[in-house]
Amino acid sequence: MTDEDAAVTAELLTSARAALELFHEVHVDDDGALSFRHGDVPCAVQAMRLAEGLTVLSLTCVVAWDLPENRDLAVSAAERAGQGLFGTLGVVHTERGMDVTLRYAFPAEGLKPEPLSTLLMLVVSTASQLRAELLASAEGGA
Repeated sequence: MTDEDAAVTAELLTSARAALELFHEVHVDDDGALSFRHGDVPCAVQAMRLAEGLTVLSLTCVVAWDLPENRDLAVSAAERAGQGLFGTLGVVHTERGMDVTLRYAFPAEGLKPEPLSTLLMLVVSTASQLRAELLASAEGGA
């Protein structure tokens, strides 16, 4: 990473932090990434400069973890993933059950804090809604 890349990504993370702090307490990690919680959903934001003029923010929300291995629940999550406009849903099968994440990456260079906060809140509110739905389905199937 060049010094210019580092400066551009740092500036974008500063903007993202200002946008998020309108709604959340934000922690800055040692590597510069941002982390926060939207309700019970932990989230992280990173910035990457893919090319000159193309710097993206990547938002990852951990929607649920250790859900019971349940085919219907996995199918429901997969169907929900196809409906999403803001993010890609991932399901990982572990020894303890299923983990679900929501990831969204978008070009954000030049966005002001207010529109940036709107976009970020659309993603994290989707993650929170999905968490509630998945936990209700998991409890109903138990």
